[in-house]
Amino acid sequence: MGGVAWRVDSGVVSEPRTIPTVLTDELRALLSTVATATITAQLQQRGVRNTFLSGLRPLLPDQRLVGRARTLRYVALREDLLPQYQGGINAQRRAAEATEPGDVLVIEARDVPDAGTVGDIYAMRSYALGGVGVITDGALRDTGAIAALGKPVYHRASHGSTWSRHHMPFSNDEPITCAGVFVVPGDVIVGDDDGAVVIPAALVEEVALAAAAQEEREAFAIERVQAGESTVGLFPLSPERQPEFEAWRAAR
Repeated sequence: MGGVAWRVDSGVVSEPRTIPTVLTDELRALLSTVATATITAQLQQRGVRNTFLSGLRPLLPDQRLVGRARTLRYVALREDLLPQYQGGINAQRRAAEATEPGDVLVIEARDVPDAGTVGDIYAMRSYALGGVGVITDGALRDTGAIAALGKPVYHRASHGSTWSRHHMPFSNDEPITCAGVFVVPGDVIVGDDDGAVVIPAALVEEVALAAAAQEEREAFAIERVQAGESTVGLFPLSPERQPEFEAWRAAR
């Protein structure tokens, strides 16, 4: 399953690109309960070490984000080429208008903090089409108005300028690098108060189940440590304590 995105370059529409959809209702519900720290640890155990979007902070506290990545890429400003990339149905507009229910707009802005990359109108449009979040490794513009929309947003900075101070909108629904992490359209984004993490689409089910199992073991350890026990044998859980954990889990 997957959505279809049309690619438009210099006003020419090319063949549609299929964006994979791997999130089921069950996986979405499961991922909404596990911490990004747990997911990051599970990915590290599988040799995928660079998945956490470093340095990006949530705009609003106490929100969870789970959705499919759709991408927008900005490139460095070059004044002679700006007319080619800024007008009409540019990549920024295409990215917002391509949003489907459950999507997260993920923006590569080269970690530049002093030029806006998305404002309230494009964020509003994305949300109106069913989008569930916006992530940028650059700056928000109209930050207060975006906050008033009440949806999850992760960003590096806020700035009053438009993107044309440093950027040109170049492409959408292609692989990007956001906050130092390679993001492919169709990857799954999970966010909490720590930040946001990217789960490769092929690993979503495996990581979700493993993360939930890890947090169940940690809940057992927390209960025992709160009762005064040592962390030894509890965190991580030792084979000797496994039967006790299984009995605890069965009794819940």
